[in-house]
Amino acid sequence: MEFNVKSGSPEKQRSACIVVGVFEPRRLSAAAEQLDKISDGYLSNLLRRGDIEGKAGQTLLLHNVPNVLSERILLVGCGKERELDERQYRQIISKTIATLNETGAMEAVCFLSELHVKSRDTYWKVRHAVEAAQGSLYAFDQLKTHKEEPRRPLRKLVFNVPTRRELPIGERAVAHGLAVAKGVKLCRDAANMPPNICTPVWLAEQAEAVAEHYEALHVERVNETDMAEAGMNAYLAVSRGSENPAVMTIMHYRGAADDKAPIVLIGKGLTFDSGGISIKPSEAMDEMKYDMGGAAGVLGTMQALAELKLPINVIGILAGCENMPDGRAYRPGDIIKTMSGQTVEVLNTDAEGRLVLCDALTYVERFNPESVIDIATLTGACVVALGPHATGLMSNHNPLAHELLNVGKQSGDRAWQLPLWDEYQEMLESPFADMTNLGGRAAGTITAACFLSRFAKKYHWAHLDIAGTAWKGGKEKGSTGRPVPMLTQFLLARANAAQGE
Repeated sequence: MEFNVKSGSPEKQRSACIVVGVFEPRRLSAAAEQLDKISDGYLSNLLRRGDIEGKAGQTLLLHNVPNVLSERILLVGCGKERELDERQYRQIISKTIATLNETGAMEAVCFLSELHVKSRDTYWKVRHAVEAAQGSLYAFDQLKTHKEEPRRPLRKLVFNVPTRRELPIGERAVAHGLAVAKGVKLCRDAANMPPNICTPVWLAEQAEAVAEHYEALHVERVNETDMAEAGMNAYLAVSRGSENPAVMTIMHYRGAADDKAPIVLIGKGLTFDSGGISIKPSEAMDEMKYDMGGAAGVLGTMQALAELKLPINVIGILAGCENMPDGRAYRPGDIIKTMSGQTVEVLNTDAEGRLVLCDALTYVERFNPESVIDIATLTGACVVALGPHATGLMSNHNPLAHELLNVGKQSGDRAWQLPLWDEYQEMLESPFADMTNLGGRAAGTITAACFLSRFAKKYHWAHLDIAGTAWKGGKEKGSTGRPVPMLTQFLLARANAAQGE
């Protein structure tokens, strides 16, 4: 869909549809008041009759309103004016797009971007409107033989900004919103793909297909032979039970001078996780195709980064692997020597993501990174602790953690920090090896991060546990595209800081 910005008064808009807000209790927004004035009180009469109360998400479509140039007016309930926050704003935009898509109006001018959202400016409102709009239109139907499409879908949406002076800000917001939305879509498409298609090799092919479109992107593969030569025994142990070979895909984005240290993003890419010998229950096991959500997030973020042409160096790692039970599969009781030289006693083969990531964390030392962030659907304990709303965040560097918390708030893709105290490290002690791969039921999210921290001592590092936020189950089953918005906002902030040096 095409997005634009303009600055004009609602009564002068000649469009298929004009979108304005109504607040509780039955109060017109400023733009709606202007339309009410030229229509001789047509809108206020409807409100007095109780046709719309203004509750958040309510809609009322009007045709042929007197003296109004637009063919239709869509009234959208925005709740109580003083309580309009970021979350509700995005929900209102999503509802608006869904409604417009069913009206037959192929283009519309939206004045909701002029609403007052607490502590948010025009840039934020336009950008998040674009992201919410694109997100609401998403559908994964590539594998369906019969696809349902609206007869006359919305093709163009114009957001109004208060003054002409804010047009450049609005245009930048549209560009940024489209880049993030494109990355989110790629992430969702990859994560929603079934595991008989989405294998570690397929992930590498997707990264290579993205790189073909951007001069600054270059992709290389690290195959199982390369891993064996590097001593990545933990990574290979997880892959051993699968017929699909492991592939670690490295995406290099060069937007700055070669001597600028890169930011490294590592995504856990378990394209299917059966649990291995410690096999999972059959209920909802199909959702274990989403165990590559971290790699999908990195893939989407790298595309958004390339779209934005940010002046920084970033390396994205897709740690592709599959965990299956087989005669060659690794076992509980095995002791593995990792690439770092540290040894791990395997207590549970379903705690496999940390074994893949620990070798990837050691591997990236060669890039002399400025900072490293790993992203993983790592623990069910994170779902229990934080539910589907916040990503778990742990870090060995408080300034990095604070950066991620802040960009999470700005992007609406929030995280919550958990501790990494030494007391939790003791829960990983093994009588036979340097550590176990499982700390027990208590504090499972934290002990998993403690495990990873032992392989990230040579750089600033943060861990994002997205087990609760990467996908939804039930009727709304599917990838959410998180944490692409947070990571892209992080890279945007770093790029802004680099340009300000």
